[in-house]
Amino acid sequence: MTATDPALSALAQGWYALSLLHGKIEAHLERVLEADHGLSAREYSLLDVLSRQHDGEGGHLQMKQVADAVVLSQSATTRLVTRLEDRGLLSRYLCPTDRRGIYTNVTDAGTELLEAARPTHDTALRAALAQATQDVRLEPLVRVLQASPTPVALAV
Repeated sequence: MTATDPALSALAQGWYALSLLHGKIEAHLERVLEADHGLSAREYSLLDVLSRQHDGEGGHLQMKQVADAVVLSQSATTRLVTRLEDRGLLSRYLCPTDRRGIYTNVTDAGTELLEAARPTHDTALRAALAQATQDVRLEPLVRVLQASPTPVALAV
C-alpha cells in the first residue's frame, strides 16, 4: 500500500474519526464528573472497574489487569490508586495466599461516590453521543455504538 491508496485513506479517516469521538466524549465526561463529583474520568473508570471485583476465585484483579481495563500503564495506574487511597476511596491489603500480591478494594466512601456519580456519568455519556451525532464524521460511529446488541464488558 502507498500513502495515496484510497483504502488506507479511508482507514486513516475512520481512525481519526474514532479518535475524535473518544476525545470529545472523554472531555465531556471529565468536565461533568469533575464539576459534580470531584472525580476525573480515569478515577471514575478505576472505581468502576474495581467495584466489579468479587471475593471468589479470580475475583481480585492484579494491577496489570486493572491497568489494561482503564487503559493506563501499570505505573500510572499505581499512582492513580495511590491518589484515590489518599482520598479514602480505595484501600490496599496483602493477598492472603501470596504475600507478594497486593489487592485493592473500593471503600464504603468510594462505593458511595461511585454510586452517586454513575447516573451523572451515564447522562453525560448519552449527551456527548447525542452531540456527536450532529457531526457527519462521527454520526456513523455513534450509530454503530447505539446499535450494538450486546454491551462490550471490560475483561476483569
